[in-house]
Amino acid sequence: MARIPEAELQHLKAAVSLVAVVRAQGRQVFKKGKNFTVLCPFHDEKTPSCVLSPGKNLYHCFGCDAGGSVLDWVMYTERLSLRKAVERLRGELGENPVVAPLVAQDEPEILEEDEAGRQALLNRVVEFYHHTLLNAPEAVAYLEKRRLNHAELVAQFRLGFANRTLAYRLPIKQVQAGAKIRARLKAAGIMRETGHEHFTGSLVVPVIDLNGQIREMYGRKITSGLRSGTPLHLYLPGAHGGVWNEAALQASQVVILCESLIDAMSFWVAGHRNVTAAYGVNGFTTAHVQALQQYGTKQVLIAFDNDAAGNEAAVKLAARLAGLGVETFRVVFPAGMDANGYLCQVAEPDMAFRLLIESAEPMGEPVQAVEVAKLATHQHQTVPESETASSLAAAPAEPGVVVETSPSGELEIGLPGQQWRIRGLAQVKAGSAVMKINAQVIDTASGVMFADSVDMMSARSRAGYARMAAAELGLAEGDLKRSLGRVLLVLERQSEPEPESAGPELDEAQRADALALLQDPDLIGRITADLAACGVVGESSNLVAGYLAAVSRKLDRPLAVLIQSSSAAGKSSLMDAVLNLIPPEERLQYSAMTGQSLYYLGETNLQHKILAIAEEEGVRQAAYALKLLQSEGELTIASTGKEEATGNLVTKQYTVKGPVMLMLTTTAIDVDEELLNRCLVLTVNESREQTEAIHARQRYAQTLEGLLAESEKGYLTALHQNAQRLLRPLNVVNPFASQLTFMSDKTRTRRDHMKYLTLIQSIALLHQYQREVKRVEHRGQVIEYLEVTREDIALANRLAHEILGRTLDEMPPQTRKLLLLIQGMVAQLALAQNKQPGEVRFTRRDIRNATNWSDSQLKLHCQRLSDMEYLLIHGGSRGHLLQYELLWDGQTPDDAHLCGLIDVPEAAKKEEYDARKSGSVNGKSGSSLAQVEAKSGKVKTAQAKPGKGLPVASRGKAKNTVPMKEKNTHRNHNANRIRDSPSGADI
Repeated sequence: MARIPEAELQHLKAAVSLVAVVRAQGRQVFKKGKNFTVLCPFHDEKTPSCVLSPGKNLYHCFGCDAGGSVLDWVMYTERLSLRKAVERLRGELGENPVVAPLVAQDEPEILEEDEAGRQALLNRVVEFYHHTLLNAPEAVAYLEKRRLNHAELVAQFRLGFANRTLAYRLPIKQVQAGAKIRARLKAAGIMRETGHEHFTGSLVVPVIDLNGQIREMYGRKITSGLRSGTPLHLYLPGAHGGVWNEAALQASQVVILCESLIDAMSFWVAGHRNVTAAYGVNGFTTAHVQALQQYGTKQVLIAFDNDAAGNEAAVKLAARLAGLGVETFRVVFPAGMDANGYLCQVAEPDMAFRLLIESAEPMGEPVQAVEVAKLATHQHQTVPESETASSLAAAPAEPGVVVETSPSGELEIGLPGQQWRIRGLAQVKAGSAVMKINAQVIDTASGVMFADSVDMMSARSRAGYARMAAAELGLAEGDLKRSLGRVLLVLERQSEPEPESAGPELDEAQRADALALLQDPDLIGRITADLAACGVVGESSNLVAGYLAAVSRKLDRPLAVLIQSSSAAGKSSLMDAVLNLIPPEERLQYSAMTGQSLYYLGETNLQHKILAIAEEEGVRQAAYALKLLQSEGELTIASTGKEEATGNLVTKQYTVKGPVMLMLTTTAIDVDEELLNRCLVLTVNESREQTEAIHARQRYAQTLEGLLAESEKGYLTALHQNAQRLLRPLNVVNPFASQLTFMSDKTRTRRDHMKYLTLIQSIALLHQYQREVKRVEHRGQVIEYLEVTREDIALANRLAHEILGRTLDEMPPQTRKLLLLIQGMVAQLALAQNKQPGEVRFTRRDIRNATNWSDSQLKLHCQRLSDMEYLLIHGGSRGHLLQYELLWDGQTPDDAHLCGLIDVPEAAKKEEYDARKSGSVNGKSGSSLAQVEAKSGKVKTAQAKPGKGLPVASRGKAKNTVPMKEKNTHRNHNANRIRDSPSGADI
């Protein structure tokens, strides 16, 4: 008795539908996901536990563990022998095309000479080759050698084998029908002009579209001992057409693209069905492009051979796909290997190929061919930080995963063969131990959906979800668990705080303009002029000081600024004018802050940034934290809260790291002293002249010229923001530090001295593109630094006398301004009444009429002047008018309290400077440290009275340097100290 070929057995197992056979037996089947269930015929049961899998054409009973193919089912349920069962299934399948004629003699008239006739003919040829393969031991052996002997693969893609027997199934060529059919086969490319089959000795793989149309056929020679030069790979004549396994593109947004069909089938049998193939290294066709665009493919994993040709082709293809908006990854095989060679070497293909895909390297933007060799050996390149940040921001969570946000705010995650939709992620706190969401998963092949709530951070909850989803969708529970793991990784990344914005990339023109600004020799003048062009009237000294304080954010100990004025005087406009020139990503602005809010801003969210608060009153609750942050550069708080996983009370530590530059505004006269002495105090010009200038500017803004100026403001703002982005945080060295002087009569000047030195550093840092960046090596590290120049110190001195002078004044600026106005009024009254100023009496009404100040302002400031004994109150008791007497003669220099600053001399004056600065006793020179001591009596009276309110550029002789008389006083005082010292040494 003839033996039944193994190829026919495999063909029957794959080709005859198990579900159809079971239904034909009269058994009731129940749909469950992609599978069916039926009452098991091998044991008694009331609930169906026998699962029929149409995809694999197999059955398995979870009750008695019976299982097998359709052939086994027929043998055991109908009690047939193997041969009878084969005959039974042959009847189900119909006639065998291997022995039947390919075309009858009267059929050429039916096969018209059009595309429909061509497709009918190609389908018969494909069917003939397919059945030939099932009965060809050499073809089956080739598939086994390639590890492609997969019944489902052979049946689904209609793999075939051409063994030169096609002509035997045709009418003889001597008859008209035989000649016509051969002509049609030659026109279709199946037969050559010689009459031989085009694919003789080849494994044949048809490329069939979703409509069943054959677009291409591929042949791979499987025999050895071929003549030299015989091509191993064959296609139909003409241009390539169609896309193999087009259904994969329709079902998944992630597609694996191989170099050849053999490689693509290797992925398919390893369990990765979202795979297609090009027609060689240069065979990515227009049909592939159209299919990617039609089905909305988001990600392509390029799995070309890891050789020179494959690597070069992968780079070119990645560049082409990038132009289509498709993310690309490189699946990297061992050197010199392709997908099928890798399949033949690994013991567990499913796991091996999965790891290969998960470790795919992102290609992103087009890279050079030389870089791919590094990718092939998993070596990462060092790229600029900005490029790395941008590529990471654009890259998906991992290869094989596509993440999108729907218009409704839901998260959609595409996995091979599955589409997930996540709801409720927005309510999950970052870093939380609980992640309760609603997860919906759809099997893209069957369209079956499952949805339920799940805590993604709980292994038990995930396992329960996977078990129920697997039963509903008819998938393996292990596959669902792996999918849940990949979804969890995506959700963890999504729930993480967004990284800080690095700011926009500057193009060449923007960078050139910003550099031109920073390299301008009159940079400070440009800043003042640009701020004026942006609509700020006057306030040049305040604006320059505020701008420099903003630059100090890049230093290790930045400055802080407090803008103080009465209501509606323009303090907010002053702050906004400075902040608008700073990049948005480097500043944070708030109207108010609670006492604990600073501690929860994030550990590094404030580093080297500006924290601006609109009103000092709105930050009083957080004043303590602000003072610590400014002084210590770091905040730490221990807070008690519930652990979300267990509900237990735990102690959590929150840290906020500086340094941070503070900018505040206030209308208050009495400001917290601890906060005040940490800040530079800027006071707004509230004079009538300034008000008139502001009115003029407001009227100018209504004109055409004002409209054009407003447009220019946008350009200037962007220019300065770009310039600030180019500034680097560098160390600043002051080679003249030992020659500087400062007041030392109060302990608070210890902080003010650091403000002065930091102001000098900020000026040097702003001019970094006009200075040489020097380098020094220390303990194996290279330290970069800038050096301060004399011009930096001169500018700092001019600003410090005005800015720090107000800071050190015991009297608030508005109070002192009122004192000066009262002095002028009293002088006029004394002249009019022919009295001495000390004899003049006046009321608040008199002051109000002379100054036009409001009564509420006068009450506050007059009370302060009275408390400080500048005004003496007369009367005020019941029935008596309250009058004031001025106790200040205006002769003492109480309007400025900063002195002792000197400009570092030029080299030509160095000897004169040293002689003036040093005391000389027994050949010993005085100290090179600060020479200014606390002053009292006549020493204080001799202090220079610096010009107040003068523009920086027009002070002339009023420049804040110490007069010679005063310097000699300090020098003699120092000399006396040296002589009084027991050792004669400098103190």
